[in-house]
Amino acid sequence: MKRKMLLAIAAATLAGSALAATPAVTPGDVAKGKVIAEQVCAACHGADGNSVASANPSLAGQHAKYLENQLKAFKSGERKNPVMLGMASSLSDADMKNVTAYFSQQKLRPREASDKNLLAAGKKLYKAGNPTTRVPACMACHGPAGKGFSDQYPALGSQHAAYIVKQLNDFKAGTDRKNSIMADIAMRMSDAEMKAAAEYISGLR
Repeated sequence: MKRKMLLAIAAATLAGSALAATPAVTPGDVAKGKVIAEQVCAACHGADGNSVASANPSLAGQHAKYLENQLKAFKSGERKNPVMLGMASSLSDADMKNVTAYFSQQKLRPREASDKNLLAAGKKLYKAGNPTTRVPACMACHGPAGKGFSDQYPALGSQHAAYIVKQLNDFKAGTDRKNSIMADIAMRMSDAEMKAAAEYISGLR
């Protein structure tokens, strides 16, 4: 009994030490982020993160850490995009944290699918995948409503369908986007499946 108590105390001490060693995460400054968004990002992504051009993703409501990671990937050249390289290169780590905090708190405007004839096929793929080609259900990582999870799986709901298709093709080609999991999934998807899934996703709330 005494040994169990000693072990429990030791475990608690170690856990406390580990927590104490974990650096506190400093939240971004939303007010400063708003200024950056208006000066640097608004032309392509909208001042409130709601893009009007299908080539540019809407950023409103996206997970802050996911956006921050993408900006760092653009700046380092891990993601290859000349325009975003130029934009990200002008931002410090603090700037990135601030502007992504701002966008994460903006309200995403709901969008409707432009081709409703593809909704049934897109819904099936999103919710159940394609067992024949081993394409997993999109919702397994991005959630039933496309909200995503933390910094690893981005929110997709109400995103431009054309932008989603472009990203899937980039994953498939291994050009701008390098992600082994998404590359494998995209390789198994037909062009028709990509478009159907994207149309369904664009209407998710």
